[in-house]
Amino acid sequence: MVDDLLQTKLFTPRVRPSLVARPRLIEILNQGLAHKLTLLSAPAGFGKTTLVSNWLAEYQLPASWLSLDSEDSDPARFLLYLTAGLQKLHAELGKTALHASQSEPPPPLKAVISALINEIGSMSHQIILVLDDYHLIKNDAIHNALAYLLEHQPVQLHLVIITREDPPIPLPRWRARRELTEIRESDLRFTLDEIAAPQ
Repeated sequence: MVDDLLQTKLFTPRVRPSLVARPRLIEILNQGLAHKLTLLSAPAGFGKTTLVSNWLAEYQLPASWLSLDSEDSDPARFLLYLTAGLQKLHAELGKTALHASQSEPPPPLKAVISALINEIGSMSHQIILVLDDYHLIKNDAIHNALAYLLEHQPVQLHLVIITREDPPIPLPRWRARRELTEIRESDLRFTLDEIAAPQ
């Protein structure tokens, strides 16, 4: 089943040439690594995906990228792609969780996420998980599993969500705990200095 996955969904988008430099936003992303979650929430066309892919390339950060589509609202498919993306960083990562998810009957999604949390927690270095176009996910089971992951997130993992609308997870809780970094439409608008800077 893993062999049937569309591999291009797991590729970090290429950095486009002649990009306008966004050092102030790159600094926000860098500082966000100290928190659990970085959320980029803005309408289409504001350069969210371009900003994150450029940041990862510039700093050569170890990241797993998953470009989501509406079909990924199926929990089993979501988990399969999530695990496949993580295994691009470490071949053994997620194998226990994936094996558990394929048993009959399948266990609750939270149980599988717990196994994944434990596997990530045994790693010796930090990884970044990017979920692009998360607004296309319309399944409460996935939203609840993501909230569970964030609540029990190992220090080795930093999550980046790119979306056109805020996901239905308890953002106010993480905002109050200062575990959330946010980049929004107002942040993504170009400043006069950015427009005027030589490229």
